[in-house]
Amino acid sequence: MITSKQRAYLRKLANTTEPIFQIGKSGITEETVKQLSLALEVRELIKIHILETAMLETKTCCNELAQMLGAEPIQAIGSKVVIYKRAEKPKNRKIELPR
Repeated sequence: MITSKQRAYLRKLANTTEPIFQIGKSGITEETVKQLSLALEVRELIKIHILETAMLETKTCCNELAQMLGAEPIQAIGSKVVIYKRAEKPKNRKIELPR
């Protein structure tokens, strides 16, 4: 569980990043979850774009993805979702959260 201060810090970092995934009309698939898991291990913080054709509510999608990935939902605004998960391998850890 992360604090509100840490969440604000992660939102600030995500503000300048571009979405690296899109979720479309097929919704959240097993393959999507695998790819997101791999991306989280390398990047720790990812932004996802939910397309209108997905017919998913952004906040619900954010919470579902975070739960499936064992990650923290950081932000769900408009059609963008930001998710954070600390990397398992110490060599992949790039983000130092404030206390």
